[in-house]
Amino acid sequence: MTSPSNLIVRFAEPADYSVLFKLIQGLAEYEKLSDAIAGNALALKEHLFGSRRYIEAILAESAGQAIGFALFFHNYSTFLTKPGIHLEDLFVLPEYRRQGIGKALLTKVAQIAVERDCGRLEWSVLDWNESAQAFYHSMGASILDDWRICRVTEDVLIQLGSVKRIHN
Repeated sequence: MTSPSNLIVRFAEPADYSVLFKLIQGLAEYEKLSDAIAGNALALKEHLFGSRRYIEAILAESAGQAIGFALFFHNYSTFLTKPGIHLEDLFVLPEYRRQGIGKALLTKVAQIAVERDCGRLEWSVLDWNESAQAFYHSMGASILDDWRICRVTEDVLIQLGSVKRIHN
C-alpha cells in the first residue's frame, strides 16, 4: 500500500469548511448514520476557526481534491498528568482506500500528539467495522474491551445540566 505520489496532508484552512463538511456527510453515509447529521457547515467552520477553537482537522488531498480527513481535539489524562488527543473522525473516500491515505492521516495526528507532548492518542471504532479494527491493530493500536462510551445528548443533556445544585 502506497499513497498517491501527489498526496498532500495538511491542516484545514477556513476556506475548507464546506468540503470538510461534505466529507463528514460521506462518513455518516458510510456508517449508515446520515440521519444523525443535525449540524451544518457554518457551525463546523465556527468550531474550527472561530474565536474559541474546539476542534482541529487535517485534510488529505490528491490532485487538488480532498479525499480524506481527520478531525481531533485535546483531552487530558489525569493518570499521566498530560494532555492527549482524541481522534473524533478518520475517513477516506471509499475509492481511495487501501492506498495508505488513512495511515498518512493517522501518522500525522500521531506526529502532532508527539510534538505537543501528549501522553496518548485515542479514538473509538464501531464494533461492526472489522476492516477499520484490523487497520488500527496493524498501526499498533489496542482496542479496549473493558471500557464503554457514556453519552447524554439533547433533552437529556439539558435536563442534566439544569439540575439545581444541592451544595454550593
